[in-house]
Amino acid sequence: MKEVMILTGAGQIGMAIARRMGYGKKIVIGDKNLKNALAISKIMNEAGFDTEPIEMDLSSRESIQNMIQKAQSLGEISMLVNAAGVSPSQAPIEAILKVDLYGTAVLLEEVGKVIKKGGVGVTISSQSGWRMPALTQEEDELFATTPTEELLKLPLLAPENIRDTLHAYQMAKRCNEKRVMAQSVEWGKRGARLNAIAPGIIVTPLAIDEFNGPRGDFYKNMFAKCPAGRPGTADEVANVAELLMSDKGAFITGATFLMDGGATASYFYGPLRPE
Repeated sequence: MKEVMILTGAGQIGMAIARRMGYGKKIVIGDKNLKNALAISKIMNEAGFDTEPIEMDLSSRESIQNMIQKAQSLGEISMLVNAAGVSPSQAPIEAILKVDLYGTAVLLEEVGKVIKKGGVGVTISSQSGWRMPALTQEEDELFATTPTEELLKLPLLAPENIRDTLHAYQMAKRCNEKRVMAQSVEWGKRGARLNAIAPGIIVTPLAIDEFNGPRGDFYKNMFAKCPAGRPGTADEVANVAELLMSDKGAFITGATFLMDGGATASYFYGPLRPE
């Protein structure tokens, strides 16, 4: 039986990482929209990969467990690529917290119970969480270690404390990164590693929607005024994933890798600094 990679979120970033790291493996592609999973699966299968598309809802523990069971029926799970999530323009506050924050926490926990020795995972976070004011040490610890089923009941996520969908998204991504730290300790007990990547603006169909949407000028200004002077590509995210998921990254776990063309640096110390 083959080793299995689980890919959640059938989009450009997830596919780029799966193409870079998934050769020779069985790749289970889970997405809430089965059409998306089928489309990515077809592209990859026609390029020589071995994929299995399934419907998977990141906001449901049962759905995540069903996907893991399916993966285990095909072989030992050795890789996780979590690129699933919803953006601030796509979903209301409640959905962002349920999918991006709670769902990611459940996925890391559930895969961490079964990942094989020497296995590795990456989850896609976002530069967005890096521009939010620092949380207290206590709040960070709550994000890192609160039992998953109690996460959404945390006072700092109460409706009166979340300003808008962007703030919800930033909180979710901050939680993802703290969760990766805490879960990497659990994964380590199985001899496995777990990291996060926080990309900046990456050109995908979703990003193109954003460029043409109400926040389009904001995004165009951001990549024009960052040191790189351009948005990134999904393959550049895969470059970082390749480091983190290969033997070259054997000493890296519990980390988040910010790759945003310098947008965060520019936000704090350059022309993107808020007035």
